[in-house]
Amino acid sequence: MPKECIRVLQNIREKFGKRTWKKYGFVDAFNPLTGWASSDVLGIDAGITLLMAENARTGFVWEQFHKNPEVAKGLELAGFQGNAKS
Repeated sequence: MPKECIRVLQNIREKFGKRTWKKYGFVDAFNPLTGWASSDVLGIDAGITLLMAENARTGFVWEQFHKNPEVAKGLELAGFQGNAKS
């Protein structure tokens, strides 16, 4: 649901501004009910955001992920059936 997620992120940035958005992206966590926001922006959060953005743009990450035979086996063991790419 890339469009919906992007809309939520834009709303967070617009509504909470500098408390949630820093030089390198969104802070690690925040609570809109109390106004609390972490001062940390974690690389692990930024990294996965880049992967998700590329996947939303081209589907490349998902395509490469599914080329791995261990992924297919794991999905099968977890009870998923059929084409797990969709």
